[in-house]
Amino acid sequence: MDMHFLLPTISTSFIVISAVLVGIGWVLIVRGKKEAHQSMMIAGAVAALLFFIIYMSRTIFVGNTAWGGDPEMEIFYRIFLIFHIILATAAAVFGISTLVLGFKKKFATHRRWGRFTSMIWFSSALTGVIVYVLLYLLYPGGHTRPVWEVILGV
Repeated sequence: MDMHFLLPTISTSFIVISAVLVGIGWVLIVRGKKEAHQSMMIAGAVAALLFFIIYMSRTIFVGNTAWGGDPEMEIFYRIFLIFHIILATAAAVFGISTLVLGFKKKFATHRRWGRFTSMIWFSSALTGVIVYVLLYLLYPGGHTRPVWEVILGV
């Protein structure tokens, strides 16, 4: 298994783990277990951070994977990918904001934002898994150059 497949598999696993931990955290707070909820949400945030570090490292140093499916389907894939990127960016911003509200003990706002944030988080994780399945399992494509090579013109 090469780095072009291994790193995306690991990073996707971390975002799935993050979503599962957020789901468990949600169940815990509904059951009134505040400390367990907090621990679970922090663990979910750490898993998401690990995803981001691996994803960015791969993008910078290894490169990404190009669409390998039918060229006529590529436009649909790209539209879906843009939707996922926007959703993931919103999930990250709302996730950080919701965590900060919790740490500042602004629980009424944290609770309102948390419901919305978790739905965005789950949707982002799901669409991320779909992107992974499309690029690495169903339609594996070629690999692009690492960003640092593009920037330096190597």
